[in-house]
Amino acid sequence: MGTIRISPPPPLWASHADVILNGHAHRYERYAPLTPGGKTDLQNGIRQFVAGTGGAPEGSEVQQAPGVEVVETGTSGVLKLDLSAGAYRWEFVPIAGQTFTDSGDGSCH
Repeated sequence: MGTIRISPPPPLWASHADVILNGHAHRYERYAPLTPGGKTDLQNGIRQFVAGTGGAPEGSEVQQAPGVEVVETGTSGVLKLDLSAGAYRWEFVPIAGQTFTDSGDGSCH
């Protein structure tokens, strides 16, 4: 199994991307805005989400990675994004009967 890249790829950084969405793991993760070197940068960094919460259970232990703000492995649901010209808002919506939620907002570059 290959290494999962936590920091944003340089081409996305050069293109001034604001958000990266992934679904490669069967869990929910939210990262602080990061540089390609993996450093937190609240003004210019790219926020990353992993939202693979509709598949098989994870089954492996989650390692705490640099920049991670939230990890949830036991809740199925969807990531709802509201995008506008200068900002974005996220909300993790669990399936009926589950209680984990996560929400927030960010500004675009």
